[in-house]
Amino acid sequence: MLLSQVPERIGTHVVRICNQLGTAVLFLYRALVSIATTAPKLDKLLEQMGRIGVESFYIVALTGLFAGMVLCLQLYIAAQRFAGDQFVSPALALGIIRELGPVFTGLMVSGRAGSAIAAELGTMQISEQIDALKTLQIDPFRYLIAPRIVASTFMLPLLGLFCMICGIIGGWIVYVAVLGLNSEVYLEGIKTVVTLKDITGGLTKCAVFGLILAWIGCYKGYITTGGAKGVGINTTATVVTSSILILASNYFLTKLLESL
Repeated sequence: MLLSQVPERIGTHVVRICNQLGTAVLFLYRALVSIATTAPKLDKLLEQMGRIGVESFYIVALTGLFAGMVLCLQLYIAAQRFAGDQFVSPALALGIIRELGPVFTGLMVSGRAGSAIAAELGTMQISEQIDALKTLQIDPFRYLIAPRIVASTFMLPLLGLFCMICGIIGGWIVYVAVLGLNSEVYLEGIKTVVTLKDITGGLTKCAVFGLILAWIGCYKGYITTGGAKGVGINTTATVVTSSILILASNYFLTKLLESL
């Protein structure tokens, strides 16, 4: 490749990324307008809440449990160097509630439910089922997109809350059963430091992450082309894109919540 072609290649990629971003944002706008103007059907909403939320419970709970266990062990190892064992439980609780719980919940549900959304809608797109809905004068955004976005946004905070609880329980197990420390010290440290603001901040992050993973999953599935190969490509792209957006938005949400 000639050196003179480098700016042209870079410009081409930038334009392509901007076009994709603009299309995705317009897709989200149309979905939000559909949600605001017409409430999703209750049966469809409950179905998606079960598929996104209930079926993801065990994987989220296990993730939170083992994250709390390993975090407690690492914090104890670090605290021993500074004779600060009393700070293990407060640091663990704040880390799980404010950061690890919401992020791990978003990433795990993105891998399990976000990819399923993209695969399902992508299959419907290439098999022309979405075109059939349009022929029957049924709005795909109201029938397919809105229930998934609403269900994901609503269920992620509940899953995040269970992840936080399991993380604290996992830390308690290691703190008491493995390290042989006092259970009352562990619980009292959490009560002293954790506030309602910390919990609401973590749940707010979960709701935003739920919106992101459902948005990307629906968008990637809706624009799928190229048969079965296209379904696989867009399913993978859903997990990658939503995970990156979750990690990136986590930083900005943290700054925003701190400023508020």
